[in-house]
This record gives sequence, structure tokens and C-alpha cells, in this order.
Amino acid sequence: MTRTISPTRLATLLGRAPERHPAYRSVAEALRLLVDDGRVPAGTRLPSERALAETVGVSRATVTRAYALLTEQGYASSRRGSGTVTDLPDAASRDGRGALMPRIEGGDTGVVDLTCAVMPPPVQMHTAYEQALTRWPTYLQGSGYYPLGVPALREAVAARYTQRGLPTSADEVMITSGAVGAHAIASRAFLRPGDRLLLDSPTYPNGMEALRADGARLVAMPVDETGWDLDAWEAALPRTGARATLLLPDYQNPTGHLMSEGERARLGRALTRHDVLAVVDETLVETRVDGPGVPSPFAAHHRRTITLGGASKSHWSGLRVGWLRAPARLMGPLAAARTTLDLGSPVLEQLALLELMAHDDEITASRAEVARSRRDTLVAALHEHLPQWRTRVPHGGLCLWVTLPEPVSTPFVVAAERHGVILAPGPRFAPEPGLERHLRIPFTLPEPTLRDAAHRMARAWAELDPGAHARHDLATPLIA
Repeated sequence: MTRTISPTRLATLLGRAPERHPAYRSVAEALRLLVDDGRVPAGTRLPSERALAETVGVSRATVTRAYALLTEQGYASSRRGSGTVTDLPDAASRDGRGALMPRIEGGDTGVVDLTCAVMPPPVQMHTAYEQALTRWPTYLQGSGYYPLGVPALREAVAARYTQRGLPTSADEVMITSGAVGAHAIASRAFLRPGDRLLLDSPTYPNGMEALRADGARLVAMPVDETGWDLDAWEAALPRTGARATLLLPDYQNPTGHLMSEGERARLGRALTRHDVLAVVDETLVETRVDGPGVPSPFAAHHRRTITLGGASKSHWSGLRVGWLRAPARLMGPLAAARTTLDLGSPVLEQLALLELMAHDDEITASRAEVARSRRDTLVAALHEHLPQWRTRVPHGGLCLWVTLPEPVSTPFVVAAERHGVILAPGPRFAPEPGLERHLRIPFTLPEPTLRDAAHRMARAWAELDPGAHARHDLATPLIA
């Protein structure tokens, strides 16, 4: 079913663009930016030319020319009887899916893809699969269906929670098809269309979009440079009548903030008072780089919590294995919801993860060392080439959340792509329109690549900032 957007809503997003001259070009450029940052998603049918013209106060000819220019640039298509529908040129790279497209070694096109925050696999990966294959014959005797997961892996995940201060049994653990699969199960089990849900802003886009697709009404709770505003959370819970929350308290994606023990206890008490379900994404909990240790799991402070985890950030993104942990009384609805999505995760991958978990101390220490070097390299490169940008250095996670001096995240991302750097703009992480002053930059690629990316981004920034353009022209000619 094709998405639609009302003339009134589109007029609000266009802002003052129709007032600038030439109006048709200004409207087309504003529409292009809206499509690029996802606020008007690809595949959305735009209002009729007459309806939009009447709403924004311009002539129909102006809207006609704007739509035509948008189509010429590849950002829309027009079919008789269907109107004008938004599109993306080279959509696989421009909407952030480029990182998910298979690439052949040696086939590098010179593009630096900074849309995907994942580390390389640990050196133990090959051995883990070899050991998993020795367990394989035992599992070939059965049906191969494990809707709750391979028992040995459930036991290992439960033991990990117990070690972290949250007593857990295997009966409270379900193995899922990645953390995204865990999101989908929790949403299907406990949320209904129209339910209000409080969540961080910024937040992880895939989790946010999964909730939105299920019909949840998202209420953004800002996470700023200091972290979570718990006064705002305590005020919003009774005011909004929220049924659930989505939290990322452990090296929050994308800001890297770590919620303290005291903050967890305070927010847990507030959620308990209002009987609100907490869905807590712990995908990044094992990505500590330096600084203080990670507090106890949020579920230790609020029993009505579904905790989600996965192997993609802690071990390897190719291991599509995740899990959820919930009190036994919530597992029934979760198990029923799971069977409407799939009947279990691949057995061999579960066995490989089980082998890897036996080496977690070694893997975590090694990855922290690599991440620390790459983080520090990227921070130094940004300070050198883009001193106007403000960067908070996180103690964990896999990204920097950069503050730009102007609200130009989306046009900058377009400019950076021309210089061979693919980024996700700040608005992609926003439950509501905004965050144009921010940019997420993963620090997971090798140091030389990160330095090269910073240099390319500086050239792209110079195209947007006249002051930077003048300074850089004195030393190095710009490459357009």
C-alpha cells in the first residue's frame, strides 16, 4: 500500500521554502532534502499539485515545475492515475542500506561507508564454528525447531545476566533472530496500534521504525549532552498515559551515554508506579572502551522489563543471533508472538555463539583495545580537519554523536556522498522531526580509513560553510 502525506503536513515540513525565489526550485530542493533524510519516505504519494498549491499559497504551475524537477533529479516518479510518488536515486546506498549489500573483497570502489557501526569478527570465529560442528550431530537427530532457542545457549545467556546482578533462569530467556527479531517479538506481544510509547531521542532507527510500523504512537524524550532528563520522564509518564518505553541505557545509540545505577533505580521506580512495560535494548552493553564499569541491568530495578540483546555488536554482525530476557509470567505471550514471525534461529549459529561466549573476556578486551585506538584516531582527525564540530568522547558504544555548528546535517550528508563518504543524517535517529545539528559517525573502520574519511568530510563541509571554504582554499584546492 502506497504511503500518502497530506497537503497540510507537507506544507509544515516545507516551512518557508515556497517564499524563496525561484519558488519552484526552492520547493523542489526542500522536497529533496525531506526525502533524503527520511521525513518524507521513498514511496510516498505527494499531494496533488492543486491541493499543495492552495495550501502553501503558490500557483499550481509552481508546484508542477517543482514536481517535474524532483522527478528529473530521480527523487520522484509520475504515473498517470497514480500522481507523483517520491523515490531515491541509488536507493540502496542513500537510505543507509548500502552497508547491508554484499561486497566482494578487492572490489572496493573508494567509497567509505559510515552507515554501519560494526567491528570485525574475533579471531576465535573460525574455531568456534569448527567446535560447533562437533556438536552438530546431536541436533540432527531432532526436528531442528527450537522456538525458545538451543537449551545450552539459553543457559549461558541466563548465567551472564546472573553474573551481572540479575538472577535469571533459562526459562526466562528466548533466543531470537538477532536483536531486531527480539524487538519485533516484544512489540507484537505487548503493543497494540495506537498505544503510546516513550523512547529516547535520538535513538536506534531500526527499533524505532519497527515500533512505528506496528502502529505505536511514539513520544520522544530528549537525550542531550548530559544524558537523560529524568524530571521530564517522571512528568511524561502520567501525562501521556504511555503503556511502554523503549530504553537504551547502555552506551546509548547514537550518543554513547551510560545511565548510572542511581538513574536506573529512579526511572525504574517511576515506571513501576505507573505500571509501564520497559523494553530495554542492551545490544551495546559489552562495548565498553574505557571509563567506569557498566551498572547492573535495568531489569534489576524494574521487574516488568523485557531486556533485548544480540551478538552483532559484541561478537560479529554475521551471527544473526539475539535474545530476550523477561520474567517468567511474560514469556507466554512472547513465545506465542514468536511463532507468528518464525520458528527459531539457525542452530549452527547458536552453537557457534555458545563457543564464542566461552572466550568472552578475551574477545571483549581485544575489541576494546581496537575500538579505543579507532575512537581516538577519529576524534583527533575531526579536531584537526573540522574544529568547528563539537564532539563528546564516549566511554563505550561504537559511534561519535557530533554536534554541527549549523542545522545542516542532511545537506552535508548529500555533499559528503559526492566525496565518497556515506553517512546517516541526524534526523534518521529522531522519532520526531529535528536533529539537523547532529551526525552519527561510527569509529569501527581501520585508522587510515577513518583519517581519510575525516579529510573527505572536511572537503564536503567546505562546500557548505563559506568561512571554511575560504580557509581551505588557501592551502589545498577543493575537490568538488
